[in-house]
Amino acid sequence: MFLKVIACEVTFREICHCAARSLNCFDLEFVSQGYHDNPDTGLTRLQEMIDAVEPGRYDGILLGYGLCNNMLNGLAARHTTLIIPRAHDCITFFLGSKERYQELFSQDPGTYYYTAGWLEYRNRGGERLQRRQGAETGEDASYAEMVARYGEDNARYLAEFMNSWTQHYSRGVFIDFDFSSHLDHRHHVAALCRERGWEYQEIQGDLALLQSWLDARWDDEHFLRVQPGETVRPSHDRGILQIAPADAPADR
Repeated sequence: MFLKVIACEVTFREICHCAARSLNCFDLEFVSQGYHDNPDTGLTRLQEMIDAVEPGRYDGILLGYGLCNNMLNGLAARHTTLIIPRAHDCITFFLGSKERYQELFSQDPGTYYYTAGWLEYRNRGGERLQRRQGAETGEDASYAEMVARYGEDNARYLAEFMNSWTQHYSRGVFIDFDFSSHLDHRHHVAALCRERGWEYQEIQGDLALLQSWLDARWDDEHFLRVQPGETVRPSHDRGILQIAPADAPADR
């Protein structure tokens, strides 16, 4: 099969690894991580990319996103079937299934997950949108820069607001893979966790979901197939995503 892949840049290494192992052929395209924090912009951009695909060129369009901050709500297939993993966000991709994601979340909801892609994406260049949080690198604008731009009082307010999200987490987990362990990102993550007063832990990642997606093993339990004329909606249940009539209003 010849498949078009449109995915978030944080999945670059894992998708390329799985694609190299697949019997299928791919046209890979990776887009800005910033869409996750700007879902309306992300939805518009992804729809433009889907609409721009040449009819009949591919056997399917593989969309490398999950529910992702409700960003896929209202996304429509045109002339080519979309195949989307049933995932809350990209962390599901790295854990291997929505079931493992839910299990680990239930055990410790105060966990922030890191992967190679989350640590590296800033080095990739390309389009950058304004972020709403910065756990992945700890490289937000300095306080001095904010004072110079906004004044002392406003800078203090902004700094408190930008850092308040860390209060919801108590543990940082680095998801490791054998094929990328030589990158040695674990020390960076461990340092970030020490800085924030979090417990640090490493777990082994699982690429089963991504490999099945790229190998075209699309069971209904783990993948949503969106036929031409159909629209994606959140399902608010264990299926995560569902199909809605093409003329149904988006629920935002």
